[in-house]
Amino acid sequence: MTAVADDLPVLVVGGGPTGLVTAILLRRLGIACRVIERRGSPQRAPAAHVVNARTFEICRAAGVDMAALERAGKPARDAGQVFWMTTLAGQELGRLPFERQGDEVLAVTPTPLRNLSQHRFEPILLDALHALGGDVERGSTWEGATQDAHRVTSRVRDRQGTQEIRSRWLVAADGAGSPVRKWLGIEAVGPRRIQSFVMIHFEANLRELVGERRGVLYWTTHPDATGTFVAHDIESTWVYMHAWDPDHESIADYDDQACAAIVRRALGDESVPFRIRTVSPWTMTAQVAERYRAERVFLAGDSAHRFPPTGGLGLNTGVQDAHNLAWKLAGVERGWARSALLDTYEVERRPVAQVNADVSLRNATRLLEVYQALGTLGDRPAARAAFAATLAEPAARDRVAAAIADQAEHFDMLGLQLGFAYARGALIRDGDGVAAPAGAVRSFVPSAAPGCRIPHGWVVCRGARCSSLDVLAPDRFTLISGTDGPDWDAAAATIDDVPLDSIVLGRDVVDPSSAWKTLLDLECGGAILVRPDQHVAWRATRSNDSYATTDAAAVLRSALATVVGRGTT
Repeated sequence: MTAVADDLPVLVVGGGPTGLVTAILLRRLGIACRVIERRGSPQRAPAAHVVNARTFEICRAAGVDMAALERAGKPARDAGQVFWMTTLAGQELGRLPFERQGDEVLAVTPTPLRNLSQHRFEPILLDALHALGGDVERGSTWEGATQDAHRVTSRVRDRQGTQEIRSRWLVAADGAGSPVRKWLGIEAVGPRRIQSFVMIHFEANLRELVGERRGVLYWTTHPDATGTFVAHDIESTWVYMHAWDPDHESIADYDDQACAAIVRRALGDESVPFRIRTVSPWTMTAQVAERYRAERVFLAGDSAHRFPPTGGLGLNTGVQDAHNLAWKLAGVERGWARSALLDTYEVERRPVAQVNADVSLRNATRLLEVYQALGTLGDRPAARAAFAATLAEPAARDRVAAAIADQAEHFDMLGLQLGFAYARGALIRDGDGVAAPAGAVRSFVPSAAPGCRIPHGWVVCRGARCSSLDVLAPDRFTLISGTDGPDWDAAAATIDDVPLDSIVLGRDVVDPSSAWKTLLDLECGGAILVRPDQHVAWRATRSNDSYATTDAAAVLRSALATVVGRGTT
């Protein structure tokens, strides 16, 4: 066993999206880290495929190649709808829009949601990590660790043998089965098995078959072909989700020949060529870890939470975890924050994960309404008869259409994706003590209340039009103020123990339509303090009398000290 020197700040276990974004952000913050991954090669089979607006915003802040992400994602014209069909070639029973992907959403985000498969997303993240001098050590299996007051000592096995890696902190982004979480003895709370599926990945060009019914999800409802097609790329890459019962079936029964027959029935067309690529079982769960931190070890991504895929929240929630944790680790490592700041990671992120788990489970359960309306939840002979009767009766078809319409929330969750807010943690609530708004699932109302993600607006900075999010440096706090009232800009200049930028509206940023200032609700003489992760930490308002202060520097210093865990000074 070869020991590695004690000078590694952070070890990241897991090289998926959460681990990669964690490493990218840490390196951009000037914190050295290593990423180990047990998989010997990058993700090749399709997995997660929904990358939402907030994840793209985080990638944008992290310096990821946004043009490459746009090219890798599928355009809204191909991935803007979901369908319920008898079979893929059969009758359409109903359709719904798939999220908000058009130009209209540019009023609230610079980067709309896209259908971007994980196996295409990861290589772009890896390129970003390489550009910062990092890499993923593949074929490295984390086997266990010890920790004390100063470090975590991990045992890692690779092709050369076993080594010790000593780090001051460890981020476990090692997936749903997380060996790190199990080593810590942290329980995952929630239903362990909701339903089990076989994921059949196949190659086919189905553009001609789907015709004008271009979409990202297709539920096939015939009793002999019940399942879900996921179009990762209409012209090449598909997945079919087929329910199976691991208590009474063996995965060995699902060889290529059996899976080809399943896909053929669901296609409803004998003439379409396709090729089975991979077959793998998976289990739908809705679990959140009871704790996110154990001394110097943190859980992130699927190691901390697992959701049903109904909503596409899993990958995105993991990237948000990374965004929340990285700047806090950097603050403690750099010495401008106390370790108490790290306790706010669980305080802020675990409630978000619980809401996302609950909504995803509700979406999955609600899908049954369609099959209830079709009458196909019984045994197969009875289901066939009920299915045929439903299709033949207009009133029954209307009930199916109504059940499909009731699924709309499942595919329109902008409020949940952008409107999540931290009620407590590394922030100071407004003087009335009211928590930041939690946000609805569908509707999104931008807010600059403490805990919220700072609103996006189109502004002009250094002569160029950009998103207001782009003017916020990812490695420091930002104080936003106007030209009236206390001299917050001068106050910010006195801060030398916490990284802080100052933006004066009208001087540093031009807001031609005043739309962004309106969204900020920046009171006369007020100011807004934004964290490195673009969430509001504090604001000077009439409710806390800070807008009229005669000692802005003292007020700002006190707020910063509280937010970074140093208490008031």
